[in-house]
Amino acid sequence: MAKDLRRLRPVISRWMSLRHWRSQIVFWSGGLLVGVVAVFLAVICDRAQDIFRLVRGFYWWIPLILTPLGFAASAWATRRWFTGTQGSGIPQVIAATEIVRHHPDALDHLVSIRIIIGKTLLLFFGLLCGASIGREGPTVQIGASLMRVAGRVGRIGNESALLLAGGAAGVAAAFNTPLAGIVFAIEELGKSFEQRTSGTVIFTVMLAGIASLGLLGDYTYFGRNTTHIMGWQDAVAVLICGIGGGFIGGGFSRALVFGTRRLGSVFGGALAKRPVMFAALCGLLVAVIGVSTGGTIFGTGYTEAKALLTGGEHIPHGYGVLKVLGTLLSCVSGIPGGIFAPSLAAGAGLGADMQVFVPMVPVATMALLGMVGYFSGVVQSPLTSFVIVLEMTNDHDMVIPLMATSLLAYGVSKLICPRPLYHSLSQGFVKQERERRGERLKET
Repeated sequence: MAKDLRRLRPVISRWMSLRHWRSQIVFWSGGLLVGVVAVFLAVICDRAQDIFRLVRGFYWWIPLILTPLGFAASAWATRRWFTGTQGSGIPQVIAATEIVRHHPDALDHLVSIRIIIGKTLLLFFGLLCGASIGREGPTVQIGASLMRVAGRVGRIGNESALLLAGGAAGVAAAFNTPLAGIVFAIEELGKSFEQRTSGTVIFTVMLAGIASLGLLGDYTYFGRNTTHIMGWQDAVAVLICGIGGGFIGGGFSRALVFGTRRLGSVFGGALAKRPVMFAALCGLLVAVIGVSTGGTIFGTGYTEAKALLTGGEHIPHGYGVLKVLGTLLSCVSGIPGGIFAPSLAAGAGLGADMQVFVPMVPVATMALLGMVGYFSGVVQSPLTSFVIVLEMTNDHDMVIPLMATSLLAYGVSKLICPRPLYHSLSQGFVKQERERRGERLKET
């Protein structure tokens, strides 16, 4: 008995310590705050798309002027005031989890109050101008930034766990998918087994989901779907969507890495020297594609994806390919914006177009399988892809087909783009920080 008491003494002492409870309160309050901010971001992004849709309704040619100018202004503001906000935001958080181990003082360029303000404003502005971007990746970066700020206020030093919890909480609150948030933390952000299984991190993600649930109510992102797998035709559909989604998704990732990191050097540095002009050109191409498709490729693609999951009669053929192209142009332009929602919409469109190979399978089933296949091919996180689509549709009859499609797409994508997209892009931010610190050393 005495030995048992001696063994329990450190545990009891830890649980009774002020530092322990201060740390818990910081994580819990930060999780709730991330949930509230994620809901706010969702609301303003929806309003931005509504405004753009209203403006576009006056004259069909308005996007040809508004979108290029908006892209140029966003790229300029990003480079002038908000460096570190460009692109999705997930690569920045991954880079931050690597940098924090050696240089915790260098994180202000990637996760900070400045990033929160810039990411929010420029994401809203990008959707206001018709960019094919999503809010989920930015929510991850904003969530990680909020948790880091909360950690500083609460004077706790475990910044790595704070970044992990904030990023995962952002995913959970953005889609109302707490399980996907936890899996995302494990698959994308976690670096050690201890971190991955941290009860504090998991509880923080749950609190973010609870905050979102309390503000928006119990909802499923794409509504409740009732697709079914019936026979051998549907097995063929899994193969088609898995292989096709993985191939196109891997191609998208490879093109995005190339466009983000190497395109400037291909043209003798001309694009690197004129980033605002390049962003305007990307915006013009997005506008042309958008106008030619009746506006379907603008924005997050939520409306189109939901329509495809219910039959998609009014969505034009070829929507998926054009959405992929519009998203690629929006991302390589250098403006802030994520790829989660546009990739899900593009995948749904690709799946619907692949129905030509298996006409016996309903459009909704093909759209769902295409969604998970393409998304898994892009991010190369098969568990996150499968879980997030399952939670967003609440279609439990499709568990096995979704899982099989996701894993197949992942394998095919790896053949085309060996390194995962977010981790490839994160190395650019790590390199920039090393160069920045090298310059500082030279100066001193």
